[in-house]
Amino acid sequence: MSTFIDPRAVVSPNAQIGENVKIGPFTVIEDNVIIGDGTIIGPNVFIGSGTRIGKNCKIFHGASVGSIPQDLKFKGEETTLEIGDNTVIREFCTLNRGTSHSGKTVIGSNCLLMAYVHVAHDCVVGNNVIMANAVNLGGHVVVEDYVVIGGLVPVHQFVRIGQHSIVGGGWRVPKDVPPYIMAAREPLRFEGLNIVGLKRRNFPKEVIEKIEHAYRIIYQSNLNVSQALEKLKSEADLIPEVQNIINFIEKSQRGIIRGPYDE
Repeated sequence: MSTFIDPRAVVSPNAQIGENVKIGPFTVIEDNVIIGDGTIIGPNVFIGSGTRIGKNCKIFHGASVGSIPQDLKFKGEETTLEIGDNTVIREFCTLNRGTSHSGKTVIGSNCLLMAYVHVAHDCVVGNNVIMANAVNLGGHVVVEDYVVIGGLVPVHQFVRIGQHSIVGGGWRVPKDVPPYIMAAREPLRFEGLNIVGLKRRNFPKEVIEKIEHAYRIIYQSNLNVSQALEKLKSEADLIPEVQNIINFIEKSQRGIIRGPYDE
């Protein structure tokens, strides 16, 4: 099957369009765009200059992909939005490219962005991420691999959400969410491990138990966060997943979310 561009679409001759791409009517594709093989772009989509889209992606009608940042510091510099392979972008998503701060916004492979998701400038979204309807990421947010974010969630700028975690729908995210956990309530709190997600991804039972032990020390002991991390480091059987938790928290600039009983 060859590439098909609807005659009602407006596609720059300077855009690089791969093999077996479909582009729907009234879609606009600017200069300096790269679209990978097998990608399907629906009607009324805007794809701005500097956008890089991988293979076999699906972009539904009304999406705005690679538009300029909503940042007053942006002065028209050349930046990019980079999207991996097999990612689905549903209706009316708005995905901004980067600023001079990092030069790019990145969305990984095998992601699902449901309708009305907003990804602001300089964000980094990992692989296998699901963001439900109307999730809004502020600038410079980092969402690691295999994260699930429920609908209507606003994420404050510069927040980080750790891998394999899940944020419940409708809750505001003002601080960093560590890996492997569930987060919910207002203000956002640790609600236990993301047991269902970890089992689906074949985490061994003994690994899940060690992750659970680590969070009991972090959130349910009488130690402050620094003391809890030192205790975890001193344990003889420190596994990579617990080391990942330690590294994530040590790098936190905004601080991590509350424990279940913190007032």
